[in-house]
Amino acid sequence: MEQLKIPKERIPILIGSKGSTKRKIQKLTNTVLKINSEEGDVFIEGESIDVFNCLNVVKAIGRGFNPEIALKILDDDSSLEIINIDEFSRNKNDMVRIKSRLIGTEGRARKTIEDLVKVDVSVYGKTVCIIGKTEDVIIARHGIINLLAGSKHGNVYSYLEKKKKSN
Repeated sequence: MEQLKIPKERIPILIGSKGSTKRKIQKLTNTVLKINSEEGDVFIEGESIDVFNCLNVVKAIGRGFNPEIALKILDDDSSLEIINIDEFSRNKNDMVRIKSRLIGTEGRARKTIEDLVKVDVSVYGKTVCIIGKTEDVIIARHGIINLLAGSKHGNVYSYLEKKKKSN
């Protein structure tokens, strides 16, 4: 059995309408989910590889992804990467500024990264998460870390385009 905590406001998304999302995750991962909505605790029971797969799906939903995107992790060549934005910020104002750079005006920066590298990106709380094919996630991670460290958007986009073409 594995346990993790997700933000309480993400619990309804994990459960879904009348439990539909929870049932779908359990069926696809061959696990049993027990959810404590008061505390945000999620317990996962099953075989270890199934529990591991389910854990990543639940983590992704907890980090702001919609369940359909989170379930892409179950594809063999897909992975989830979680980057802690805290490591790049000195204080709360810095955190807000960095997250704003990452998301961009009306979400354009995030969308550009998603389109260039063919990944899904979620900025939620103090983390940025990436879901996609493993090699694409590695490319996107590098670009996002450069953005978090202060690189210009244009330079990061050029890098991502170049890397994606050479793959």
